Amino acid sequence: MSVRMKRYLGLAGALAVATGFAAGAALAQDPIRIGVPTATSGTYADLGNQAIRAVEFAAQEANKAGGVDGRMVEYRVYDSEAKPEVARRQAEKLALEGYNLLTGTVASGEGLAMAPMLERWDALYISTINKSNQLSGESCTARMFRVNKMDAQDGMVIKPWLADRSEKKWAVMAADIAWGQDASKSFNEAAADTGKEIVVNLFSPFGTNDFAPYIQQIRDSGAEGLWIALAGRDAINFATQAGQFGLFDAVFTAGVSFVTDNTVNTLGEISRDINGIINYSSTLDTPENKAFVEAWKAHYNGDEPSNFEGETYMGMQVILEAVRRAGSVTPIEIAKQMRGGTFPTILGELTIRAEDHQIIAPNYFGYVGEYNGKLKPIITMSIDAETATPPPNPACQMGELR
Repeated sequence: MSVRMKRYLGLAGALAVATGFAAGAALAQDPIRIGVPTATSGTYADLGNQAIRAVEFAAQEANKAGGVDGRMVEYRVYDSEAKPEVARRQAEKLALEGYNLLTGTVASGEGLAMAPMLERWDALYISTINKSNQLSGESCTARMFRVNKMDAQDGMVIKPWLADRSEKKWAVMAADIAWGQDASKSFNEAAADTGKEIVVNLFSPFGTNDFAPYIQQIRDSGAEGLWIALAGRDAINFATQAGQFGLFDAVFTAGVSFVTDNTVNTLGEISRDINGIINYSSTLDTPENKAFVEAWKAHYNGDEPSNFEGETYMGMQVILEAVRRAGSVTPIEIAKQMRGGTFPTILGELTIRAEDHQIIAPNYFGYVGEYNGKLKPIITMSIDAETATPPPNPACQMGELR
């Protein structure tokens, strides 16, 4: 072999190594970065930690499979304390650090605080827990998407269930935040449509510790039924004190975001027979969900995914598939894939409506009972996706993606 040929092969080899290194570096510099501004302290810390577990699971699952078309998934968590202003600051910090695909935030007020800033941050926000109707209504934005059910979708489940209940007089106990106000309004509307009477509407400040005054008002109201819109530590505190006062024995009780897996695990027998909306359950009988639950149990030492974990995992499914379809981690390109897109999820093929970026999904109702020897929310009524999703709110005028 000539000296010239040896030199040529050596140069070609060096170029190949350099090219391979450059390609690897490009991939390493182009991961999918998920920002998680969520509560890791305070009233909603349990909910925030559930969201984090779902993001972690989805990221590890994708990375074990080689990433999304070779892109690895990274995530970073900052504590929002479930406070709107803190969430806005933490989300901005995440976006500026490159973690501009935001998800996992708990309180609706946090999402409402983040929404108008997304274009400035060059970020997307994908809600998996926020329920306020405003996020799909007057406060909608082109860079915000919701993969969980809004309160109006829960309202579509309440009405047929409430119509069959014999209780005529109802009390409402809700958190005095954006979601609680929406939830109370939905129940009041369903009650009016089904001939029920609301005898008292009560709203407790976020993070209330003493619910005794509210419990007494409910007992004194003559209510036969009680609808509760409380979550996290508020739900635990109310249910524990209501159980001590014998309220659940005196008044038929149901609610939304109240009979969740973790709440039931904490309360035990106090939660038995309480009815409620179930947005996701590990007991759902779809091939996709069964596979997800088994993989989750293997990863988390036999634990089954909670409702918030299932919903946040579904959000991650949508994000990662949108990245794959876009062939990019640029937020605006990902958003183009999400708007009006249909995605494979653990609930089956679901579409994100173009008009308001709200997912069209089935919804469920049930009660707390024994399932495989353990107290769990058990689904007794299913509402198909089209029936469970009201038409787009004309107040949503989000404009073009930019």
